[in-house]
Amino acid sequence: MLLALVMPLSGTGQSLQSAYPFHSPAPAGYQVIMLLPWHSQVSILGLVECREIEGLQRISRGNKAFLISPDGARVEEYPREFNFRVTATLRKTLLDPPSESVTTTFIPQQFLMKLRYKLKVYRGLERRVLFPQSVKIIGVPADLPYDERVYRVKFDVDNLAVTDRMVLEVLSPQDELLTHFSFGLL
Repeated sequence: MLLALVMPLSGTGQSLQSAYPFHSPAPAGYQVIMLLPWHSQVSILGLVECREIEGLQRISRGNKAFLISPDGARVEEYPREFNFRVTATLRKTLLDPPSESVTTTFIPQQFLMKLRYKLKVYRGLERRVLFPQSVKIIGVPADLPYDERVYRVKFDVDNLAVTDRMVLEVLSPQDELLTHFSFGLL
């Protein structure tokens, strides 16, 4: 998927490789889970939403890599505000069978309303956990019964280097890990 353009560097014998630019929103993955004892399938889909990453490009020179903005400036940090859009649906939008199951006392529609989130940030072997600055339902209002919920999960990731990696964890109302979505710029 990452098709590289090769441009020789004068006198170095190395070439620069440029990947396609980042776009927002960008798919982060999905998971299909069986809710027991209800035997209902819930699909959880993740998107990265961050306008500031639009057009950023990863540039490689040998085994070194860096990130540049659309205007050619070197980028050293993630944007301070970082959003994920998470869709949790009981509709059969995906053909994949459930890969996991979770037991819950909540009926499926209530289960969708009680999802929780946390962001794990990795720098080398060091890990820190961030909790959302806000979680908002977008789309159908929470007070209307519905078989799908779409959330915008907002994090303040102040001083996060572009070499760091992040993993959004989606948790059940009982704090069980349902799925995770990984994202990294470099």
